Amino acid sequence: MVDFFTQHVWLIWILASVICLIAELGSGDLFILCFAIGSLAASLVAALGLGIIPQLIALALCSLLSIYFFRPVALRYLHRNDENRVSNADAIIGREGFVSQNIVAGGYGRVAIDGDDWKAKSDNGEAIAKGSKVRVVARESLIITVENV
Repeated sequence: MVDFFTQHVWLIWILASVICLIAELGSGDLFILCFAIGSLAASLVAALGLGIIPQLIALALCSLLSIYFFRPVALRYLHRNDENRVSNADAIIGREGFVSQNIVAGGYGRVAIDGDDWKAKSDNGEAIAKGSKVRVVARESLIITVENV
C-alpha cells in the first residue's frame, strides 16, 4: 500500500486539488482556488518523477503566483459591481409581476413575482385589481410596495 502511494504521489496532489475546489465552493473569494492551482502544478511535477522538495516548491510558487496575478483579475471579472450588488429580498426592488389577489385601497393584497407570492400594498394607497401588472418600488420586511405599470 505504501509503495502505491509513493509511486502515485501525483494522485494525492490531484485529490488535494479537488478538496481545495470543493472548499472554494463554500468560500467564494477565490483564495482557496489558488491552492488548487498550486496542487495541480505539484501533481505535474510529481508525474515527472521529481522528489517531494520540487513538488512543494511548485505548490508554493504556483499558489503565490496565482494569489498575486490570477486572483485579482478573476475577482475584477467575476465581481464587477460588488458595491451595487443586491442580494436576497432586496433584489426584488424594480422587478415586475402581476397582482394575484386584489390590493384594496389603503390595505393589502398579493403580488406574484417569478413564482413567489408577496404581501403587497399600493404606493399611492389606491386599489389595484387582480391581474394588473405592477412594479416593486420598495420593501419593508415581507411587505412590498408596488405601483401600476
